[in-house]
Parts: sequence; C-alpha cells; structure tokens
Amino acid sequence: MSVPAKVLVIDDDADLRAAVRSMLESKGYAVAEAESGKEGLRKVAEEKPDLILLDVMMECDSEGYGVTYAIKHRADYEPYRGIPVIMMSAIQESPDELFAMSPESEMIRPDRYLTKPVNMDLLLEVVEKALAERLPRSVANQ
Repeated sequence: MSVPAKVLVIDDDADLRAAVRSMLESKGYAVAEAESGKEGLRKVAEEKPDLILLDVMMECDSEGYGVTYAIKHRADYEPYRGIPVIMMSAIQESPDELFAMSPESEMIRPDRYLTKPVNMDLLLEVVEKALAERLPRSVANQ
C-alpha cells in the first residue's frame, strides 16, 4: 500500500483551508494546514509535504513571497527546495507581472500562480499535475 501525497495549505482564511482540505482528502491526499507564513515554514520542516498551496497576503501583504523565498533559497530549507509551491491570491497580477523589472523576481517565483476565488476543479488539476511531475505515479495518484 502506498503512502498518500501530502499537501501543506498555508493560508490565513480558515474557510478556504477547510474547503481545500475537504476536496483534497476526498481525492485521497493527506493534508496539513498552517494559518501564517511562520507556522507554514515550521510545518514544511515537520510535515515534509510533497506540495505547498500558499496564500500571498497573510500577516503582511507579501508574506507568501517571503515563504517562497525561504523554501527556494534559504540554506536551512535546502532539503525542501524541490517541493512545488502553488501560490493562490486575490492579487490578479502574477509575480512575473508585479516584479517584471526586479532582479529578485526569480527568487520569489512560485511554480504556479492561481487567482482567488480559486476554482476547485482547476486547483485539483494543478495539484495533480505538479505532483505527477515530482512523485512516482503510485504516490501522486492517490
């Protein structure tokens, strides 16, 4: 029996976390939650997720970008750099559009960007694709 893929949902909106958890668990995924970037970074190390769903605006307007930077570039998170990060935000402009002229844009770029309100069918499709690209088939298709 294979272990289900684990998704970490980092978002300050408890209702969204609950909806995403319900949808993902109904498809056989294991789900962990965090309500802030700080808690999310701690859970990355504790839970070792296969994928991260991340809000941009939590305790501050750019908190999600700081989390993405930490996971992708900080030495203490080096073991987790390969974890796909899917950012979800009410900000309509993607990080590429917001930071097009900034040399730091590469450092905070998520693997995928979805705008809120998130279409759950699209979210599931994006999660499945990201996991299929990262994990062996038996784990990704739980």
